[in-house]
Amino acid sequence: MSSETTPAAAPRGTLYIVSAPSGAGKTSLVKALTASDPDVAVSVSHTTRAPRPGERDGVDYHFVDAETFAKMERAGLFLEHATVFDNHYGTARDEVLARLAGGGDVILEIDWQGARQVRAALPGSVGIFVLPPSRAVLEQRLRARGQDSEAVILRRMQDAVREMSHYEEYDYLVVNEDFDRALADLSAILRARRLRLAPQRARLAGALRDLLA
Repeated sequence: MSSETTPAAAPRGTLYIVSAPSGAGKTSLVKALTASDPDVAVSVSHTTRAPRPGERDGVDYHFVDAETFAKMERAGLFLEHATVFDNHYGTARDEVLARLAGGGDVILEIDWQGARQVRAALPGSVGIFVLPPSRAVLEQRLRARGQDSEAVILRRMQDAVREMSHYEEYDYLVVNEDFDRALADLSAILRARRLRLAPQRARLAGALRDLLA
């Protein structure tokens, strides 16, 4: 069969890794992005930490106990897993791969440890690191939550510095100083990736055949 009549394969989705220190606004940005872009979905991670006020099981996280998490880890069900602030987090492999195979984009909100594991397993993934405009702003945001003790805030700041030290391992840097601008930057990254030759050639196969006939 000639190349002119061979149907184009459905474009494979892109896996985006979005990392940031706690308090940088990553989760709010990703929620706003997915609300405005139906072609991308967030992978819901499993975690052993307790739900925060307003969080829903199966929506924000799959909340599981340590024993359940350990069983999943031993069974090799995680694409990546890591321990952050004494809690375990993991991304279910099958859910992510199924959506990617169908051509959908997926966002993983994970730390640098998990990002390394994902890049090793799926080298075509795209890394985006979200930075706060300054350490002072980051600390202010953490305190504004009103959920943590002074000791916890200090530890989160220390963890934030360690997390930010890995920014060079990512493909894009987005500074969340102005929320709307940061959201527009994230949207631009996804839009540009979708306009690359390979996915566009698959999506526009019929139009291209007509144009070149």
